[in-house]
Amino acid sequence: MSLWSRMANVVRGERLNREIDEELESHIEEAIANGRDPVKARKAFGSPMRHREESRDFRVIRWIDALRADVVFGWRQISKTKITSAAAILSLALGIGACTAAFRLIDALLLRPLPVANADRLHVIVFEGTGPNAKMTYDSCSYPMFRQMRSDVKEQAELIAVSYADRLDLTYGSDQEMEKEYVQFVSGWMFGAFGVKPAVGRLFSADDDGKPGAHAYAVLSHDYWTRRFGKDPAAVGRTVRIGETPYQIIGVAEKRFTGTETGTSTGIFLPMAMKNPRTLESWNNFWMRTFIQLKPGVAVEPVEERLRATFHAIQEERVKTFLTLTPQQKELFFKEKLLVDTAAAGRSNLQRDYKRPLGILAVLVGLVLLIVCANVASLMTAQAAARAREMALRVSIGAGRWRLVQLVLVESALRAFLAAIAGGLFAWWAAPFVAGMINPPDDPARLSLPADWRVLGFVVLLSAGVTLLFGLVPALRASAVKPASALKGGDNPVVRGRLMHALIAVQVAFCFLVLFVAGLFATTFDRLTHETTGFSADRVLNFETVTHQPQPPAFWEQVEEHLREVPGVESVAMTTWPLMSGESWVGEMSIGGAAPGDVLSDLLAVSPGWMEEMKIPFLDGRDFRREEVYPNVAIVNQAFANQFFRGENPVGKTFEKVDSPEERSRFEIVGYVKDARSRDNLRFPIRPTVYVPFRAVDAAGTPQMRGRGTFVVRTSSENPLALASLLRQEVTRARPEFYVNNIRTQAAINLARTFRERLLAVLGLFFAGVALVLGGVGVYGVLHYSVLQRKREIGIRMAVGAQAGVIVRLVSMDVFLMVAIGAVVGLALGLVSGRFIKSMFYQVKATDWMMMAFPWAMMLVTALAAAVVPVVRAVQIDPVEMLRAE
Repeated sequence: MSLWSRMANVVRGERLNREIDEELESHIEEAIANGRDPVKARKAFGSPMRHREESRDFRVIRWIDALRADVVFGWRQISKTKITSAAAILSLALGIGACTAAFRLIDALLLRPLPVANADRLHVIVFEGTGPNAKMTYDSCSYPMFRQMRSDVKEQAELIAVSYADRLDLTYGSDQEMEKEYVQFVSGWMFGAFGVKPAVGRLFSADDDGKPGAHAYAVLSHDYWTRRFGKDPAAVGRTVRIGETPYQIIGVAEKRFTGTETGTSTGIFLPMAMKNPRTLESWNNFWMRTFIQLKPGVAVEPVEERLRATFHAIQEERVKTFLTLTPQQKELFFKEKLLVDTAAAGRSNLQRDYKRPLGILAVLVGLVLLIVCANVASLMTAQAAARAREMALRVSIGAGRWRLVQLVLVESALRAFLAAIAGGLFAWWAAPFVAGMINPPDDPARLSLPADWRVLGFVVLLSAGVTLLFGLVPALRASAVKPASALKGGDNPVVRGRLMHALIAVQVAFCFLVLFVAGLFATTFDRLTHETTGFSADRVLNFETVTHQPQPPAFWEQVEEHLREVPGVESVAMTTWPLMSGESWVGEMSIGGAAPGDVLSDLLAVSPGWMEEMKIPFLDGRDFRREEVYPNVAIVNQAFANQFFRGENPVGKTFEKVDSPEERSRFEIVGYVKDARSRDNLRFPIRPTVYVPFRAVDAAGTPQMRGRGTFVVRTSSENPLALASLLRQEVTRARPEFYVNNIRTQAAINLARTFRERLLAVLGLFFAGVALVLGGVGVYGVLHYSVLQRKREIGIRMAVGAQAGVIVRLVSMDVFLMVAIGAVVGLALGLVSGRFIKSMFYQVKATDWMMMAFPWAMMLVTALAAAVVPVVRAVQIDPVEMLRAE
């Protein structure tokens, strides 16, 4: 019989049995037809059951048939215990789904290769140096550096320049029709090197990236072409204006490629040669990444060594332009190292910021899954004990140990399979939900989260691992049954409970660890959220505004005055950019003509009234007057006074801003204010800050034009966004040359600085809650099982005079001992893990007694709550009824 027929017969159980019975009967009827006595014929034929089994073994594949029978039996067992099976399956589904969602996020951001040719040979240049607070790593360089490095390794590798993806203003019509999209400047040969084909039109070539400013072309990504033009082929040939330059759209890249910046979908690609010529020529303007595509057969090490030599030579030349560097600064400058890192999955700031948080998230969900497995293993151990007589009978009639192991594992695999289906649905929803928490709603992270073979393979492997984790121990225990003992009533229930008690200790240890880490992250988020900023963000709207051509200060002030007259507006002021927006302007300061120190100061241009509007109180001095201009007067903060004037009142004193060795700007301090946070990193101290007038003049005293600025509006409404649309229109109505390119509340800007910490806190607390519930269910299950198994013993003890307190101790002491042991182990694991992730915490330590007391208290309350019902049942056992049962 063919293999296919034998496999098909496995699922033809009843029909195959009928066919075999008919065939056996035909043999007997044939013997009778030949004259044999029917009784003797049947007796001579032998046992029909034996012949049926032998014939069936020949017609089927035995191990597949046994597996099918186990699946059927396992399904019946699950159906018989619907409530407990449903609880186990839902718990497993949550654990599998959470792990799958975490894998989808990690895969999309860190593991999934870029859809380009030879992604495994793609690397990126990074630099490692020492910053003001610690070691720092960055991946940007200047365009002249790129050209020099490309020339030096052209025989071994192709270097590709790609700028950071910037969300820029652009228009296909007038200034009033401005929109935003991510734009990247790229080397002309990038598409060819990556093997990217055009969907429509053509892509860049090396010729498009030759002469600076010569080829004003643009290529759209397929995603942007779909969103903006609905896949209209007529988009090719249209003109888009970005800044002051009109670009002709020459093509659309194929669907799979959305840029090299993972987590960001670039909409428009421009030739590198179209960047500002001054930027292209500057050795010190670091604004782009350098990707390395190794040629076939070339190792990365020799390329890295050659690039390091080139970088050292570049540094030797660059340092000659920094005439104000101190010896210490020069030493740090030359300590910077060039490294080559893999870039198969692309390169982005999102990867840098979320690599560790996603790793921590993966560990948390893994711990939750282990808690689930321990919980379900306890349940199945109890079920195995209840089925001891069944297993003993199976052994008595010839079943081997492996056969029993397979029987129980198949039942476990069925539960895992059903849980994997439900978990997959949960992961389908959860991964995009978590991805939506990474960035602000107006600029979400764009991650590719397909349910492809990678995710399917992970789920299959995870389900198999889960099956072994929660099913193997109960299966081995069930297969080790002793028929004689089991048929007489089984082993001592105290001995049988030891495994379940050990599983309780494991659950509590992992649950304690999840609670401990979640408490640290929640405290970090709380303290960062309540970190003082030094200003009031309530009801403040920032209108980031640009002009087609730079405009004189009087025009900016005209718009400011017009906005003050709008109903609902409480006050208006101007600044270069909003506080904590991520932008900065730094400078070196000199006191008394001395050489500048190592500490840089932040500068911010503001109009009169801005301090009052942001509720930054003056300690001494006054605000700017309308006629005062940069660079004559300044207002400084406490950090500046502490750094440069030893904490003394600086009003009336002077300092110089060092622009170059030959050029300095002198300022008189007219105001002294409290510290306010201008930088976007809440973890660092507030830096010395110099506020200068929004009006500026050049060396000849001519007013300087300004092409961008921010109108800061404090509204009388509790919802400042209610006025956003009206005020946007009023800006353009006041001066048609002005248009608002971004509107953000100050509160939203502040909140965006803690997105990563909020993600860790929210998810950590969610999984801590899940772990706590699972831990409580585990304690309840073991206590409930213990009471059932020891019901006779408890009844006898009560009959001979045992008090309720004795029964409570008898039932719960072992379990609570395991809870205490698990908590101690969990605390030890928490303290160890806290050392590895301490950089993620803020103003909190793993050794803080509050952090250690929180999981202890939660575990104790949960264990006590879980113990109430089983203990009450134990105390209420009727000893007379138990004695009658005996």
